[in-house]
Amino acid sequence: MDKTNQTATSCIRVDALKPDRTIVDRAGEIIRDGGLVAFPTETVYGLGANALDSAAVDRIFLAKGRPANDPLIVHIAALDQLSLVASDVPDIALELFERFSPGPLTLVLAKQRAIPAALTAGLATVAARMPDHAIAKALIDAAGVPIAAPSANTFSRPSPTRAQHVLDDLQGRIDMVLDGGQTVIGLESSIVDLSCDPPQLLRPGGVSLEDLRAPLPELQYQPQYLHDDSAAASAPGSLLRHYSPRARLLLFRAEIDADATAAMRAYISGQSNLGVIAMDAEAKQFLRTGAEIECLGRNLEEAGYRLFAALRALDERGVEEILARYPERHGLGLALGDRLLRASAGHVIDVPKS
Repeated sequence: MDKTNQTATSCIRVDALKPDRTIVDRAGEIIRDGGLVAFPTETVYGLGANALDSAAVDRIFLAKGRPANDPLIVHIAALDQLSLVASDVPDIALELFERFSPGPLTLVLAKQRAIPAALTAGLATVAARMPDHAIAKALIDAAGVPIAAPSANTFSRPSPTRAQHVLDDLQGRIDMVLDGGQTVIGLESSIVDLSCDPPQLLRPGGVSLEDLRAPLPELQYQPQYLHDDSAAASAPGSLLRHYSPRARLLLFRAEIDADATAAMRAYISGQSNLGVIAMDAEAKQFLRTGAEIECLGRNLEEAGYRLFAALRALDERGVEEILARYPERHGLGLALGDRLLRASAGHVIDVPKS
């Protein structure tokens, strides 16, 4: 679908556990014909196209306004489809997929020649994963091809965790949305690059660094963020400005959580039209500040589930700035911190120890 052809995007509700085969087959036909279909995975909604069709891949970049230097992830439904996407697959890749997939793990591997250059930003590697969602698996099976799918939003916006988020960004730019309800994890997959030595964690996500190091003890993590005009990113979603609300997000970082919270309260004092995202226990401290509040839940899992929806909700309320605390840097907190850092485009306030 051409971006200038603003026809209505159909949105069809699909049972997330037992997808209607007739509906999914129709979506699969759209994929085979070169169209774009948004669909839920366990992480976020993806914007799918035939990964072997260069023109269809180009439509993803056009619909999203995504920079050409930001490669895409290819989704497969079963391990035996990996050979359609990647070549010279090492044994450790199979071990990691068998341990963590279907699930929120993406591996960067040497690509097959059939993969279009635009999909990989001209790199010799490709990112691949197996989503853990009945609708995603059924769609890949119905299409009969691997599906390229970045998040189904306009570039740099918070990732979509509900079908309405997709429509808010892409109505008229894509052919169909399969509405499977709220996604269950809410943060994108972890990306591990196995094409280098030692292997690198390029993006923390739904599988923690600690869990990945159990079978892969040499795995390294050194965050490196690129700007829009940089050379090709080594992995999808590596740009610094990403997941961003329209409001300016300020990220408060401190050794002690209470110091960060106190600094946020001090910043709010005397100002208006501000928003706060915070864990439930901390959110109570902002009740009488005049700020709009979005609660992230009781733990890191709930925070991951709610983060992107909370950013979008504060945008809808028209706040000018959003304040957040940098989370703990282990487990899922590593992924949350990564998303918040990039949602803030690097606007971090380091709070001195009290």
